Amino acid sequence: MFVVLSSLLPVVLLIAIGFWVGVRGWVTPSGAKEISNLAFMVLAPALLFRTMSQVHLDELDIQPVAMYFVGAIGLFVMLFLSLGWNRRATVLALAATFSNTVMLGIPLIGLMYGPPGLVYLFTLISLHALVMLTLATVVLELVLAREVAADPSTDLANRHPMVTIALAVRNAVIHPVPLPILLGLGFGQLGWVMPEVVDKPLQWMGSTFGPLALLLVGITLANVLHDMRQSWAKQSRLEAMKPLGVAVRLALLKNLGHPLLVLLLGWSFGVTGLALAVMVSAASMPIGANVFLFSQRYGVGEDSVPAAVALSTLLAMVTVPWVLSWVH
Repeated sequence: MFVVLSSLLPVVLLIAIGFWVGVRGWVTPSGAKEISNLAFMVLAPALLFRTMSQVHLDELDIQPVAMYFVGAIGLFVMLFLSLGWNRRATVLALAATFSNTVMLGIPLIGLMYGPPGLVYLFTLISLHALVMLTLATVVLELVLAREVAADPSTDLANRHPMVTIALAVRNAVIHPVPLPILLGLGFGQLGWVMPEVVDKPLQWMGSTFGPLALLLVGITLANVLHDMRQSWAKQSRLEAMKPLGVAVRLALLKNLGHPLLVLLLGWSFGVTGLALAVMVSAASMPIGANVFLFSQRYGVGEDSVPAAVALSTLLAMVTVPWVLSWVH
């Protein structure tokens, strides 16, 4: 329990500091939006490129990771289809399947399972963003293209569906998330060594991304709660509390449903021992802050995703030790 708390409390503290900044009004909602653009367009690409440039595909043990992604992608697709085939459904599905594997997963699994466990975790981390964030980006761009093409106020309503799909795929690749992932992966396979004059700035920007994203979660959460209080005067309290209900369901699904699914799949795939323990533990990590940036980028789920990230992190103090007891 102490191991879990020592890893989670810094994350909770960063969200709490951001919440206080938002309550005090030191960063306005428009300012938070601009900072999130900076994180999404500059800091995240630096982190993703540098991380993927250190990956060597021939050294990866794929079977446990493949099992993990079967569960994550299956859950993503199920939620996307059940929630309405739209941008909001995509972001909520990503929230239920994208774990905080770096800021929380590395210290927790390192302390629980030592270097052998970290080998499995780093294999997962090397492909985590590539698979889940690229999947979400492609789906979001396809949905967005469909929405634009179906809007009668534009001149794109009669555009051929294949043209819409081609443009959506292009936008999904030329994008601040998949593009640096693919470029970094290609760089790593070539065996090149990155010059220190380039590597250092990338390292600094990448290390800034996580703390800044968590501060933004707190700031946005303060703004969301402020808007909820104002909406109570205009609509019923039950209606105003709906985003909080969505956040609770997302947090429970991510913290408990996702690891349970990975555990069941592990048994069916024949994955056992340390590999299974690490994959289930990674699935039990709370929602990653990258999901919040996706909600900001595409303008959906902004009323529920910040609350879900914060609540998922708080619940992890109880749910992570419980899940770890499953794998033991």
